[in-house]
Amino acid sequence: MEGGEEMQGAVGLRCTWDISPPAGTQAKWVRLNVGGTVFLTTRQTLCREQKSFLCRLCQGEELQSDRDETGAYLIDRDPTYFGPILNFLRHGKLVLDKDMAEEGVLEEAEFYNIGPLIRIIKDRLEEKDYTVTHVPPKHVYRVLQCQEEELTQMVSTMSDGWRFEQLVNIGSSYNYGNEDQTEFLCVVSKELYNSPNGLSSEPSHKAKVRP
Repeated sequence: MEGGEEMQGAVGLRCTWDISPPAGTQAKWVRLNVGGTVFLTTRQTLCREQKSFLCRLCQGEELQSDRDETGAYLIDRDPTYFGPILNFLRHGKLVLDKDMAEEGVLEEAEFYNIGPLIRIIKDRLEEKDYTVTHVPPKHVYRVLQCQEEELTQMVSTMSDGWRFEQLVNIGSSYNYGNEDQTEFLCVVSKELYNSPNGLSSEPSHKAKVRP
């Protein structure tokens, strides 16, 4: 990839490498031992972002780093999240496995000082937070059956976010010699909000439920 070439980011943002790698650094291979996992890449790739820790490391600037027995630079960081960092420097796109946390990659991007990647991940996280917080609540309605003597207690003890909506008199029933008891259908509702993991809070009730 030549300097100045634009690559499409994973969320529609463009990452532009504005500065060409220093002369004489192309096609020189570099070994990195990140947390015990060895990565092989080129100086050209590592110098895509010249202000980064990786570029300064392979250029032999003021940074001092130990090397393993193969000559690879030793970096005490999590290799799981280094893969997306290195691939971003290679092609300008953020590509994550489905189970990989963006926050983990952001932490590493900030450590290595990869400015364009930091901005892309933060924009993705902000977009995700906006989507979660702006999902309208779902209204769930329940029909509860109760007798007249139970009505006052049932309405007064409703909790967990349930709200009284409507009361329907469905007549009386004869209870084996006792006085007639009027029965009611009580319509209640509750708002359910989606949580960040996509699940909704579950309703609860204590009275008999009819569909």
